[in-house]
Formats: sequence, C-alpha cells, structure tokens
Amino acid sequence: MEADELLVRVAGGDQKAFEELYGLVSGPVFGLVRRVVRDPAQSEEVAQEVLLELWRSAGRFDPGRGSALSWILTLAHRRAVDRVRSARAATEREQREGMRAHHPAFDQVAEEVEAGLEREWVRHCLERLTSLQRQSVTLAYYDGYTYREVAEQLSLPLGTVKTRMRDGLTRLRECLGGVA
Repeated sequence: MEADELLVRVAGGDQKAFEELYGLVSGPVFGLVRRVVRDPAQSEEVAQEVLLELWRSAGRFDPGRGSALSWILTLAHRRAVDRVRSARAATEREQREGMRAHHPAFDQVAEEVEAGLEREWVRHCLERLTSLQRQSVTLAYYDGYTYREVAEQLSLPLGTVKTRMRDGLTRLRECLGGVA
C-alpha cells in the first residue's frame, strides 16, 4: 500500500495503517533530520517527534496538494530546522549570560581610595598654576566651556586664553607626571 492511502487511513485512527506507514517513512524521515541536525541523538528525538506529530495531525494532509511522502518530509524538515535554531539560540543565550556574568576582579574600596588620591593630586597640581591659568583650565575642564566661551567669560582675547590653557595644561602634565 502507498503512503498516500496509509496516511488517509491514519487520519481515521487506523493503528495498523500507522504501523505500515511508520515502516515506510521512518528511514527517509530520520535521514533527512540527520542531515539537518547532524547530532545522532538529537536526530532520533526529532524523528520521533515528527512521527508522533504525523499520528496526531494526519487529518491535515490534503492529497490534492501533493504526495504524502513530500508532506511528511516537509514536516520533518521544518521540525529539524526548528531544533537547530532553538539549539543555536540557546547557545547564544548562554554565551551572552556567560559574558554578562563574567566580571573582572574589582576591589571597590581600593578603586575609591585610588580615585580619591588622584583627585587630591590634581587639586595639588591645580594650586601650583597661576590664578589666571587655573581659572582658564577650571572653566574649560570642570565647567565644560569651550575656549571661545572661556574667553567671553573672562573678557579676554581668544589667543590669550589659548596661551594660558596651553601653559596651564603643560604645567599640569609635568606635575601629574608622577601619577600618570
């Protein structure tokens, strides 16, 4: 008996027809699934799921739209592709979680102490600048003004502000050279 006839009988709940159909299509189903999934154990599981789905959904088969074997192999292919996508998504999810869970060693107290010492050293070095250099550097780097805005704030020519900034930053770099 051909797969088309057997599948129609399976749709009616005929267990004997399902046994025959199983014997007829289990090899091609497993072969197709194996080529897509590659893992033998996963392939067996997917093939089993396809054949179980075949028993449950045989009534959806429409002989007017194609052969039973092509319909069954389409079910198998879709299920195999779903399994591969699911496995890939799970792997990517685990990798993302692993990356998120991996935190480099971090000592918050040591970091805070070090940041505090650096702030103190910067304050010390700023105090060593002339008041004009300190004022220009503070406006630009702490208050966020551009050189042009600093010049406007101090009512000085832009060139003068740039010179003060350059000289002040040079002195800061020299002073901070011991910490950087």
